[in-house]
Amino acid sequence: MIFPTGCLYVVATPIGNLGDFSRRGREVLDSVDCIAAEDTRHSAKLLEHYGIRRPLLAYHEHSGAPVREKLLDMLRDGASVALISDAGTPLISDPGYALVKAAREQGSQVIPIPGPSALLAALSVAGLPTDRFRFEGFPPAAQAARRKRLRELQGEPATWVLYESSHRILDCVEDLVAILGPDRGIFIAREMTKQFESHFRGSLAEAAAWLENDENQRKGEFVLLLAGYEAKEQAAEHLPEALRIVSLLQSELPLTRAAALAAKITGVRKKLIYEAAVKKM
Repeated sequence: MIFPTGCLYVVATPIGNLGDFSRRGREVLDSVDCIAAEDTRHSAKLLEHYGIRRPLLAYHEHSGAPVREKLLDMLRDGASVALISDAGTPLISDPGYALVKAAREQGSQVIPIPGPSALLAALSVAGLPTDRFRFEGFPPAAQAARRKRLRELQGEPATWVLYESSHRILDCVEDLVAILGPDRGIFIAREMTKQFESHFRGSLAEAAAWLENDENQRKGEFVLLLAGYEAKEQAAEHLPEALRIVSLLQSELPLTRAAALAAKITGVRKKLIYEAAVKKM
């Protein structure tokens, strides 16, 4: 396969299982002039596994403008660069944004090579609403700052997604219990696609007990999905307006699509609107 030169390729890499690395992704990495990696030591192991031998350049949150300018100069000179993160899709909780933005501003072509994403993998199996979700990345490390951010999010109606590390996972869930209450629903995906992958779904209180009682479940990398805030009074207040919107749209759209649009406009859950609309038929 022939790939254009002078391009910045944003390449998704496995989040655990190396079998998830796409053929196209491997071919791109084997064809570029330079690979910009978040951690060159970590990425060197991946490249060695596939027999890929290309120059590696460290590009991370502490690299600063000089490294970014070096990569931009390479692109301007017609070289091709691949941007990879330690795992998953670059720019999702990693520092690639500034490079992609600058590359586009100077007129360089930027091409995505899609693949694994911890965020989307967890959403796909959580059993929580996915019509709207809010990605927050890693919450603040300090407890005071973390609790402050959680308070700001507690009224968010969409499913929200957090990343967390092994040494803070229990503290984070305990803070969630303190801010959101013990009954809010949560899904935890641990070590996704890896040998000891595990999932938990239940209340925040149950999640805290699950983590507290099993040290092994506190090891690895975590994706946390929180059920959105559901205010019954708020839903009751806005449901009539949502149903009015549905009635206006139904002449042009299927009920499911009309309910989805009404949900976006009013903030009422799509499922609630759909069920109420069906009852009115």
